[in-house]
Amino acid sequence: MIIDLAKKVLEIESEAISNLIPRLNKEFEKAVHAIYNCKGRIVLTGMGKSGIICKKISGTLASIGMPSFFLHPAEAIHGDIGMVQQDDIIIAISYSGETEEITKLLELIKRIGLMVIAMTGSKDSSLARHSDIILDVRVEKEACPFDLIPTSSTTAALAMGDAIAIALLNLKGFKEEDLMTYHPGGTIGRKVLKVENLMHTGDQIPKVYAQASMREAIKMMSEKKLGVTSVVDDSNTLLGIITDGDLRRLLEKHYNLLEKSAHECMTLNPKLISKKELAAKALNIMEQLKITSLLIVDEQKRIEGIIHLHDLWRTQLF
Repeated sequence: MIIDLAKKVLEIESEAISNLIPRLNKEFEKAVHAIYNCKGRIVLTGMGKSGIICKKISGTLASIGMPSFFLHPAEAIHGDIGMVQQDDIIIAISYSGETEEITKLLELIKRIGLMVIAMTGSKDSSLARHSDIILDVRVEKEACPFDLIPTSSTTAALAMGDAIAIALLNLKGFKEEDLMTYHPGGTIGRKVLKVENLMHTGDQIPKVYAQASMREAIKMMSEKKLGVTSVVDDSNTLLGIITDGDLRRLLEKHYNLLEKSAHECMTLNPKLISKKELAAKALNIMEQLKITSLLIVDEQKRIEGIIHLHDLWRTQLF
C-alpha cells in the first residue's frame, strides 16, 4: 500500500514535469535572455511552499554567477522593498496567481518600473496580467489525494527554474572549471579543483642539477619529503626524475651509488601533468600508475611545480 502510493506520487509529479516540455516557447526564451542581460540582481518572491522553491532557484542562479536573492513578499510590503534596485528583475511564483501578498507587492514593483517574470498555473490571474513574461507551470493535479497540498505544482516550478538556470549556464559559456569560483568548498569544489591550486612551487620543489651526486639527490629527497627529486639542466628544463623506488633498485645494482651523478641514475620521461588539469585527473593518473607524485612543467618543459598524493588526500577526493 505505502509503496504503491509513493509510486503514484512520483508518477504524477514526473508527468507534471513532462507536461512542461511542450510549453517551452518564445516566452521562455524571452525570460532567459532578459535574465542574462539583467544589469542588476534576480529577485525571487513567493509565499509559503512557493517561497521555498524561490530560495532554491535563487541559490542555483547564484551558483552560476547570476546575482540573486529571495525577497519575502510579506516582508517586502512592510519595508523590505527597499532591497530592490532599479535594474533588478523580479521572478514571482504563485500557482494561483492570486496570492494576496504577491498582488500587493506587484503594485510597488510596477511603480518602480521593474520587469516581472511570472511562474503561475493561471495565465488569466492577477499575477499574469501584471507580468511582462509568463511561464506556464500549470499541472493537471497535485499528488496530494485531496488535490490541495502543493506537490506537483511546486515540483513543476522547481523544474522550470532549473531549466532557466541551465539555459543561462550554456548562454554564459560556463565551463566546469568556472564552478571553482562559486563552489570552492564541498563536493563540487573538490571535483573542479585544479592541480595549480594544490601543487608545490618555488623552493618546495625537489630538484637537483644533472651533474649533482647521488648523495646530493638523496639529501634533497629527504629535505623535501615528497619521495622524489627532479633532475634539471641549467635552464630549469626537466631531464628526468629519481624516486624512492629508483633508489632501492639502484642500490641492488651499484655498490658505489653515492658516487654516481643524478644524470646517470635518473629515469627518463616521467609522467607529467599540466597545472590547468583537474586535481581529480592527477589522482586518477597516480592510482593507475601506482605512483605518489607528478611533476608539472610548462610548454618548454621547465618545472613549475609538483603534486603529491598527500596533497590530494587532504582534499578528500578519495
